[in-house]
Amino acid sequence: MMRSDEAVELLRERERDHFRDECGVFGVHGHGEAANITYLGLYALQHRGQESCGIVSSNGREHYVHRAMGLVADVFGEKTLDKLPGRHAIGHVRYSTAGASQLRNAQPFCATTDAGPVAIAHNGNLVNAGVIRRELEGRGAIFSTAVDSEVIVQLLARSREHSLEERLIDALSRVKGAFSLVVMTPDALIATRDPHGFRPLSLGRLDGAWVAASETCALDLIGASFERDLDPGEVVVVRRGRLRTLRPFTPAPRERFCIFEYIYFARPDSNLNRTNVYSFRKELGRALAREHPVDADLVVPVLDSGNTAALGYAEEAGIPYEQAMIRNHYVRRTFIEPAQSIRHFGVKVKHNAVQGVLVGKRVVLVDDSIVRGTTLTKLVTMLRSGGAQEVHVRISSPPTIGPCHYGIDTPTREELIAAVHTEQEIRNIIGTDTLGYLSLEGLRRTAEGLKHGFCDACFSDEYPVAIEDEKTTPQLSLFREVEEEH
Repeated sequence: MMRSDEAVELLRERERDHFRDECGVFGVHGHGEAANITYLGLYALQHRGQESCGIVSSNGREHYVHRAMGLVADVFGEKTLDKLPGRHAIGHVRYSTAGASQLRNAQPFCATTDAGPVAIAHNGNLVNAGVIRRELEGRGAIFSTAVDSEVIVQLLARSREHSLEERLIDALSRVKGAFSLVVMTPDALIATRDPHGFRPLSLGRLDGAWVAASETCALDLIGASFERDLDPGEVVVVRRGRLRTLRPFTPAPRERFCIFEYIYFARPDSNLNRTNVYSFRKELGRALAREHPVDADLVVPVLDSGNTAALGYAEEAGIPYEQAMIRNHYVRRTFIEPAQSIRHFGVKVKHNAVQGVLVGKRVVLVDDSIVRGTTLTKLVTMLRSGGAQEVHVRISSPPTIGPCHYGIDTPTREELIAAVHTEQEIRNIIGTDTLGYLSLEGLRRTAEGLKHGFCDACFSDEYPVAIEDEKTTPQLSLFREVEEEH
């Protein structure tokens, strides 16, 4: 009995076979249990990053920091949270899109400036971070992380503006790309989105306190009321319980909210720009059924990402919906593999076919996307082994032909199966009887009801912000780190 690196790699294939969002952010200002509230907020946002997490709290004089690798529930315990006092806090969950999977890259990151201490949690990706980093290093700057977000701190520290909020605005005026930030100073919480509005950020109220969160599901968990979404390019400053709005950035020609937030990233119970994610995904499934009908007996989702689109497909097509694959939700990243080799062990740990439902049936397998195609190939094989007579794959998004540069960890173009293979070739690779993607036109028609512009560059290859430096860059802690204790 031994730990198998190959098995661990197989288990990660499902994660790699989808895009990964960089992170989720959360902040609260003016609550007596700020750290505990932030813990719960991060718990609700765990789907946005499972690699590391952190909380920085403030009592108005000193900041307290705890960051660690791992899940929120594992990193923070009662004793740890007791060491994060104060009425203000921000938090972060991370999956790396820029910078290695190391503790030094965990957020929120902190710095001490001559205008006071500051802590920042960032969701997004800066497309000119490499250029700015090399410029700053050439002028003597020393970076302590490999994360693009540290560029913001370095620019803020060098700004000649007076207050920290003015310095932050000055710093953000130099960066390009996607950012939704929550920033904590000794007396304020600052929340802001980039002028294109790539990533979500919402405001709420809880017992008189102001709350900012990447998704409304975090507000729901803590019992906060939803106030509104931040507008693209807006800066909100909360100080002494009062909210002030600034609009210091040049407006973008059109909002470019990430369409893949609706397709895959966000939790189905969240509302993005006042549109319910669950309802949108069902509409994608309905559109997919109209574009690619098939004579079949069952509609089966790839759990959990294909659930809602599969429901929409089944309702539109009039075909019964069945969860004919069961997913194990309790799989850790490391496990013990039997000494005797088991075929497709990594996939079977996470998914298993319900043979009694599948035998002799013509199955429509619905998922939200195909990136590399590795796991989907194994799932099609699994359904056939479970007795399925036919397997027809339907995807509720267009073919993914380009990487994301705005905060989503996608493979290189060469690794994207749809960028290097025709649909017929993909069908042969994954072993399905037929293959149907939702068309780009179908996606855009469905998205017309969103009432805001969106970015679909990964499907259309039309990038709204030019990529100045494809090398993502590198977070900083001069604060007292709370001793890890679970």
